[in-house]
Amino acid sequence: MADQTKNVFISHIHEDDAGLVKIKDLLAKGSMTIRDSSINSSNPNNAKSEDYIKSHILAPQIKWAGTLVVYVSPDTKNSKWVNWEIEYAQKLGKRIVGVWEHGAKDCDLPEALTNYADAMVGWTGTSIIDAINGDCDVWQKSDGTAFPTRGITRHPCG
Repeated sequence: MADQTKNVFISHIHEDDAGLVKIKDLLAKGSMTIRDSSINSSNPNNAKSEDYIKSHILAPQIKWAGTLVVYVSPDTKNSKWVNWEIEYAQKLGKRIVGVWEHGAKDCDLPEALTNYADAMVGWTGTSIIDAINGDCDVWQKSDGTAFPTRGITRHPCG
């Protein structure tokens, strides 16, 4: 496998900052280097205005990235920032990939991720790389098995 470099924005909650190093290390073992534009403890955001943060800090970083990766842990579903980042990436037509936290058990997903993700994968380098590259659009539970099929409510036109 040839080395490849991808520009990504890793959407996460700040309590999961340590997981960003783990995912980058895992992908490096699979010959993928990611340049992450997300805001974390090594690249902090000290702004106070929510509108400023969205328009001047997060939006340009998400625009720059080719893919939005969502690092999913049990508390991710409660983050208004993660949901906003996913919705913004979707509006831009970005690829959106959910990745279960290393060692995680299944938990509730952020609503925007459920609505817009192209793929949701377990903690294996090959699955994550394939999802980032657009080579698979699978939905997996945290153990890598298939996510249950979700029904879509249909309404008649008229």
